[in-house]
Formats: sequence, C-alpha cells, structure tokens
Amino acid sequence: MAGNAIETSKRDTGVGRLITALGIAQICSWGTLYYSFALMAEAMRTDLGWPKTEIYGAATLGLTLAGVAAYPVGAAIDRGQGRYVMSLASVGAGLMLFAWSQVSNVLAFYAIFAAIGCLQAATFYEPAFAVIARRVGSGNARRGITALTLWGGFASTVFIPLIQLLINMFGWRHALMVLGATNIAVCGGLYFLAIDPAKDHAVPSRQPHEALPLAGRKAVAWAMRRPVFWALMVALVGYEAAFAALTFHLYPLLLERGLDTSGVVAVLAVIGPAQVVGRTLIMFFAPDAPIRRVGSMIVIVFPLAVLGFAWAPPNVAVIAAIAAFYGVANGMITIVRGLMVPEMISRDAYGAINGAMVAPMNVMLAVSPLAAAWIWSETGGYDAVLVAIGVGAVVLCCGFWTAAYLAGRQ
Repeated sequence: MAGNAIETSKRDTGVGRLITALGIAQICSWGTLYYSFALMAEAMRTDLGWPKTEIYGAATLGLTLAGVAAYPVGAAIDRGQGRYVMSLASVGAGLMLFAWSQVSNVLAFYAIFAAIGCLQAATFYEPAFAVIARRVGSGNARRGITALTLWGGFASTVFIPLIQLLINMFGWRHALMVLGATNIAVCGGLYFLAIDPAKDHAVPSRQPHEALPLAGRKAVAWAMRRPVFWALMVALVGYEAAFAALTFHLYPLLLERGLDTSGVVAVLAVIGPAQVVGRTLIMFFAPDAPIRRVGSMIVIVFPLAVLGFAWAPPNVAVIAAIAAFYGVANGMITIVRGLMVPEMISRDAYGAINGAMVAPMNVMLAVSPLAAAWIWSETGGYDAVLVAIGVGAVVLCCGFWTAAYLAGRQ
C-alpha cells in the first residue's frame, strides 16, 4: 500500500512538472505567434504603407495551413512523437519570426506566414492537450487540460503590453527578433525537456475477443458518422469566426471607438486574467460536471459580449468590464474544447479526432480576420464587422446546444 502511494505521488509530481513546463511554453507560444499579430500589423501598416487587407491576408494563409496540418500533427502525437513535433516546431517558428523581422515585400511576407501557420498547428493548445491525454490517458485528462489552460490564459496579459513596449522602444523589426529568440530558447527547450514518451500512459491490455481501439483515419471515419461530431464542428466554426475576428481587430476597433493606445492596451490586458478566472471557476465549482452542460451555459455569453462592445460608450472602465465578461467565457470555452472529444465523442485517438475536428475551425480562424478587414474597408468602420461577429456567436450557441442534446441522448 505504501509503495503504491509513493508511486502515485511520484506520478502526480511528474504530471505537475509537465503541466508547468507546457504552461510556460504555451504562454510564450500564444503570445509570440498569435497575440502579437494585431500589434505588428498596425506597426507594419504605418511603416510600410501596405493595405490592411493585404497584411491580414498573410494571417489568413497561415491559419488556413494550420487547419490543414492539424490532423497529421494530432496523429503524430498519438504515435508518441509529441516531444519532437512541438520542440522542433517552436524552433522553426522562431526562425520564421527572425525572417519576418527582415521582410520588405509582400510575397516574402506571405511565404513566411505559410510556414508559421503550419508550425502553429504543432505549438498551440490542441497538440499540448493531445500530449497530456497521451501522458495520463484521455479519460483522466480533464484536470491536466484545465490546469494547462490556466497557464495559457496569461499569454495576452503578459505579451500584449510587452510587445507594445518593445515596438515603442525598438521598432517592430527588433521586437520580432526578441519574440523569435523566445520561441527557440524557451518554447523549444521546454517542449523537448518536459515531454517524455517513455512516461506515457500504458494502453490497457485487452482480451483476445476485444476489438483494438480505433486510431488514425479509421477513428476519424467512425467519429464522422456521429451527428454530434458535426454539430460540435459547426459550433467551433461559429466560435472561431467570432473569436478570431474580435481578437485580430479588437485593437483597431477600440481605437476607432475613441480610446487611446494606453486605454486599448489596458482593456486587452484584462482579457487574460479574466480567462484564468473563468477556468478557475470551472476547476473549483464544476470539476466533474458534464462538459455538455458546462458548455451550454457558457456559449450564451458570446453574443451578449458582442452587443456590449457594439453599444458601450468610449470609457475604459466600461469596456474593460465587458472585456472581462468576454474573457471569463472565453477561458471556460477553451476547457470545453479540450474535453468535448473524450466526453462527447470517443476516448480513443484523441489527437486524430480532435485534429480532424479543429481543421475547419482553423480555416475559419484564418478567413474571419481577412473577412473582417474586407468588411471594414468596404463599409469604412467596424459596425458591420461587429454584426458579422455576432452572427458567428449565434452559430456557436445553436451548434453547441444541438451537440449537447445529441450527446445527452447517447
């Protein structure tokens, strides 16, 4: 008994160290490769004189390719290759940020972002969730995934003010070099040292009459025959349409609304801690609640937040309160995303099924910022953009409520 307790304690300590290392790396990965774009785009537009739609088109290309790469990345992690997938992708991302810092023409900019997009698929939440699921088993991954999202919630809080400071002090090109070095040294090193396939959860032995667990394409084909899979995919597409457009355009949107740069940065910095608050609330008050019920209550917040951004007066305190409201819900929905596959579809082949599901989500993540930039350029303001974001939020609600109903009947 004592030996088993000691072994369990060691295992829990090892998982805790993995979560801490992944969490720090996720803060840096999201901060440097995602939250940096809106600030860099504005700085590039001012410096180079490129149209906004042209700059955001590169982000669209990159995020589209991230969607294409999502399935092979997840399948590779299912095969135990998470250490090399995530560490080498971080090193590659750092090199691409170095290249971005030297860009002077649009074609090179697009080529760099094509590579960055593929590497994002191997460095963001989904591959990290798959690493945790492989380490502890997908049925036991809830606590680890929740803890990881607590870390990731600080990415915007840490990096938006830091990047703005770097741009103000050294210019956007030198700021990108700092971000590139962070990817190589911090993210690449932590992913390589923390992810150890030798410590992965052992697959339970099966009797001769029991079928082997589905994996790879067979698992995805099986999942695609379930209506809940498609309902969740619709929900994710709606979520990304709203989330990506708002994330990439909230900075210039708030400037257009009358806030100054410091006020906008203050509002954006609220979102990260609010996400952590939301995830903490789930951890303490709904640690074992069915994820379909948790998600069904959370999704209604998104259309309400869009209404708030649309009608709020240009007051930092009021808009920061709306941003906090939005951030709490966004933090919670990240946990829902990480757990909906094992709890609502299947506990086998987490990486492959999740990768297939998030592929169209990533395409929408790519398209919506460019679409928002086009709407802005055609209408001359962000009012119509907010209407489009609201439509995406409503699609999220309808899709997830449908999925929750279907999953409840299974």
